[in-house]
Amino acid sequence: MKQSLSLRVSQHLSLTPQLQQSIRLLQLSTLEMAQEVEQMLDENPFLERSEELAEREAFGVDAENAPVSTGDQVSEWSADSATSSSTASDDFSEEVGSSEPDWEGDGTVSFTPDDGEWGGEAAPRTRNDADDETASAAELASEHVSLQAHLHQQALGLRLNEEERAALYFLIESLNDDGYLDEPVADLAAALAGDDLEAREATEQALNLALHWLHHMDPAGVGARDLAECLRLQIEELRNSPAAQAALAMCAQPLDLLARRDAKRLAAACHLDEAVVREGLALISRLEPKPGRRFVNVERNTVVPDVIVTKAGRGFKVQLNPDVMPRLRVHDIYANALRQGRGEKGEGAAGMQQRLQEARWFIKNIQQRFDTILRVSSAIVERQRNFFMHGELAMRPLVLREIADELGLHESTISRVTTAKYMATPFGTYELKYFFGSSLGTETGGNASSTAVRALIKQFVASEDVAKPLSDNQLSEMLKEQGIECARRTVAKYREALRIAPANLRKR
Repeated sequence: MKQSLSLRVSQHLSLTPQLQQSIRLLQLSTLEMAQEVEQMLDENPFLERSEELAEREAFGVDAENAPVSTGDQVSEWSADSATSSSTASDDFSEEVGSSEPDWEGDGTVSFTPDDGEWGGEAAPRTRNDADDETASAAELASEHVSLQAHLHQQALGLRLNEEERAALYFLIESLNDDGYLDEPVADLAAALAGDDLEAREATEQALNLALHWLHHMDPAGVGARDLAECLRLQIEELRNSPAAQAALAMCAQPLDLLARRDAKRLAAACHLDEAVVREGLALISRLEPKPGRRFVNVERNTVVPDVIVTKAGRGFKVQLNPDVMPRLRVHDIYANALRQGRGEKGEGAAGMQQRLQEARWFIKNIQQRFDTILRVSSAIVERQRNFFMHGELAMRPLVLREIADELGLHESTISRVTTAKYMATPFGTYELKYFFGSSLGTETGGNASSTAVRALIKQFVASEDVAKPLSDNQLSEMLKEQGIECARRTVAKYREALRIAPANLRKR
């Protein structure tokens, strides 16, 4: 067989580095986007921050103003919103600057108040070292105190020798965030004493004594090995009453009986009256299963919306949040220097030219990211207009394919845009995926959104009689009365998604 060479022309799709970067930026959240921008600023010398937005380019957008609907709704282009916000900030800075603040030289600015109407001039109060020493009780209360620090403070008031104090210190430092002692005392003693049996026994005895002291500290239940012991320690702190005695007896039973609030089986197991058992269950329900919960310094992550929807007349205005839009530009000095030295050849010049191209593509991809978010958000507001007027009960069914067909994009693109992107609405801040939901049939032949059905179930449960809570069957029948066909298992699935307990656990 004779070999030969031939040419063939064909078309195929390929992901260029620029397209790959555009797809990756599109699926990043606001926080990840800010981190990506900071990393790019550190790595690329041609990229710098700017006071103004870079000159925008149209990426498949016919007009700057992307209308939300042909009616009353309006969509503002991000550049207009950013310009207006920057203008407003400039006006505000000029207004503040007109008051001629005094620069103290320590990074603070003080403004002299006008006390003429009070009959005299008063010098502004400034904090000094003496004020720091005599801080207010509110400031001291706002400072975070850990569980270990709280327990160490109490240990200072105990009359203990050095060995007992060291054992108590070791146990306090061995507690987890919930206030529990995860490891058995024998294992802790073995870790401290090693292979010496006599030293291990002495250490275990010292730790058991220290654990006794720890169990009598505040908060009640700290140092427990399991939930049953934690509840028992808290009950022992209460006064000796029939309910407390019944609660102690019930804590010795399997905890699944307490979880199900099975008063009959608990009464039979503890040989108590059912009424007393119910009082004990009510007492246990008021206890704290995690004693160290209030000492945990939980960072509350504030959700920054990418899109802001406000009411404008009889419609709504959709605009990008200017605070999350990075203001970048190509460094003019470096770019001009590279342009003047175009005649130079070498690996260094080619590398710098590639860096310049990367900076330009990065700015364009960021612009395209926000353009796509705005277009998708505008389409969502147009489809879910009833939600923005009446709330989640008026949510209509919506799937990704509808928005993709309307905007001429792929469903995967819509999925990337709506993941970890948030919209500030008159009813709160929601993820863009929140506005999508499956549909349920109605008696009239229409469709109801699953989000609206969940909101309706939540409303039914909130208004139920706590003595006779609604079962899943009853909730299903109530939805049928509203014209919504929803099976009992579907109601149970929605109820669990809303973190609503079953009827037998909601009964009081």
